[in-house]
Amino acid sequence: MIRAQLATLATCLVLAPTALAQVDDGGAAGPPFKEGEIITYDRIESLKPYLPKEFWDNRDFFFYEGMQLEIGPFYRDYSPAPEYKAATERFRGQARIGPENSLENYTAGQPFPMEEIDCANDPLAGAKIIWNFDHRWNGTGGGATFYYSYWDRGEELPLYYEGHSRSVTLSRRVEPQYLDKQNGDLFRGEQRKSAQGAEVIAPYDARGIALITYRYKASEKPPSEAKNDDTWVYVPSLRRVRRISTAQRTDAISGTDFTLDDLFSFNGIPPQYEWECLGEMDLLAPMNTKVAGYPYDPDHNFGPYGLSFADDRWEMRRAVKVRMIPRNADHPYHHKDIYLDKETLEPLYSFAYDHKEELWKIIWHNKRWTGDRPEWETKDDWGKPWEGISEVRDTRVTSDVIVNVQTGTGNRIEFWDSDPRPMKSKGRIRKYIDVGRLTRGR
Repeated sequence: MIRAQLATLATCLVLAPTALAQVDDGGAAGPPFKEGEIITYDRIESLKPYLPKEFWDNRDFFFYEGMQLEIGPFYRDYSPAPEYKAATERFRGQARIGPENSLENYTAGQPFPMEEIDCANDPLAGAKIIWNFDHRWNGTGGGATFYYSYWDRGEELPLYYEGHSRSVTLSRRVEPQYLDKQNGDLFRGEQRKSAQGAEVIAPYDARGIALITYRYKASEKPPSEAKNDDTWVYVPSLRRVRRISTAQRTDAISGTDFTLDDLFSFNGIPPQYEWECLGEMDLLAPMNTKVAGYPYDPDHNFGPYGLSFADDRWEMRRAVKVRMIPRNADHPYHHKDIYLDKETLEPLYSFAYDHKEELWKIIWHNKRWTGDRPEWETKDDWGKPWEGISEVRDTRVTSDVIVNVQTGTGNRIEFWDSDPRPMKSKGRIRKYIDVGRLTRGR
């Protein structure tokens, strides 16, 4: 079971209080910092008005003596690829929220243009925003190597996992050769939304675990009609492929603080939850990393708790806050509040509460922008356009961090080389996402 859970974790790597956070606009003079400034530990009080209250209240996990937090641009343009924006305009007004927060009549692009969503007066605003998050611009899915570490009160434990992962977007594609001829499907008649594959390469006793997960278009239907994910995993010790239950998505993964649905703040199926929009605010958050983590710099220092991005560039962003409330009474969370970047829909912060409505976990993220190429990037074609995409303009998560504030433990997942580009041919994609691949050559 543990091996199966670890393998399912690799798949996903390809892949608050009731009141709103109080955000002060700094008055007429604006914030007490400007682009290019370095905020050291003695100045963190200046950041307080631009951070969620829960994050600030637990700042000892994230801010530390010696930190060098750079203030980046204010409200930089991270708008998506032109083809994604064109698809949004082409299908504007067609998508709608169906029964139980299901999604109907959606083809491609942003289902519900953000500028049209009325958070204060539309009871469906939360559902619309989370479907925009689910269908945010993310290239073709992309490939990465990953490193997963365990932390306990500032000590890195010897347990870790390394591997390779890849996600392939199979439908809702915006490249003209698919959207115009096949309604956005990569393969004609495609019933899957995406496929994710992964393989663990270390440590030795987990080496060789490999898996494939399919998520289906039918997952967008009401829960009573929806088709759940399918996952198959090759377990080397058994020398066979086993099918994994999707019921494990809300279980803790092999002794970690993550559940499968915690990846990217939310990696679940939207109709399985109620959604509420709680408002908009300006926030500081990591948005476009300057430093390198795994695999470029495996020894990078993430602070004394191993769970901080406080030595990187943070930017002022307009955020929207949504609340996730599970329909399933057996779900471990009472609710989770998620802060999303309003322009990119990329996750900034999220806060999960237990059934006593006490803060349990903080999840936050670092990201990369394909419009910038740092000196440590070694891939010649990283971020370059491909057939049907004229400019990539992709913002993608490069690290997930979770902190259990009740125990002082946490986990960090790094995949700094995550690449939005597609595989070189449809033939290679077919082979990669074929379940039979798991056993070939074994």
